[in-house]
Amino acid sequence: MTVRPPSVIPTDQVEGLVAAVEAAQTADDLTDAVEALAAAAHPDAVPCLIEVLGFNNPGAAVAAVDGLVAIGEPAVAAILRNLDDYNYGARAWGVRALAGIGDLRGLETLERALAQDIGPSVRRAAARGMGQLDPVGLGTGERQALAGRVLPQLEAARADGEWIVRFAVAVGLEGMARWWRPDPSQRLLTALAALADSERETVPVVRLRAVLAQARLRGEAPWPSP
Repeated sequence: MTVRPPSVIPTDQVEGLVAAVEAAQTADDLTDAVEALAAAAHPDAVPCLIEVLGFNNPGAAVAAVDGLVAIGEPAVAAILRNLDDYNYGARAWGVRALAGIGDLRGLETLERALAQDIGPSVRRAAARGMGQLDPVGLGTGERQALAGRVLPQLEAARADGEWIVRFAVAVGLEGMARWWRPDPSQRLLTALAALADSERETVPVVRLRAVLAQARLRGEAPWPSP
């Protein structure tokens, strides 16, 4: 989780940006207005950005997620309170925002989403998010305990019937390497092996993603830039 300085934009300016979102008349206007609000990265924008997650406008939702991630920790409690049980699209965006923030308070929500949610996009966001959780501040024993809780759930999700979820599991497993760096757990490589095996994984793109993750863990491929 990246620690960002608080926004210095005045509250009244944020109110104007929120008003522009509320006044938008077209999908493009809405996306532009949400992008401007998200760029402010101000905690006062959180309620409006969360509301946008439920709109049928993917461009605006992406911008809202980016804004919530930029706000970071101050947005977590509100996201958790407002996850929509009846709109799986909005849930997926909310889980995606939690994943991007990486706050450990989102763990139970990610676990529940990965194991139980009917929406493949929600499960996909949860799988990625479980690998993006930030263990900063945890001692070695606490990290090991957390890994012992998360890893079996990602291993179980390798059997998900949707390839996009299995792809995200490979990403999530790769992300867990930070908990053991500089020496990733052999169990991560073993978990990825099932997704890289052509006899067990029939979708080529999933296999390729798992192979890339293995190469990164072994130091044979570069990690992406932050």
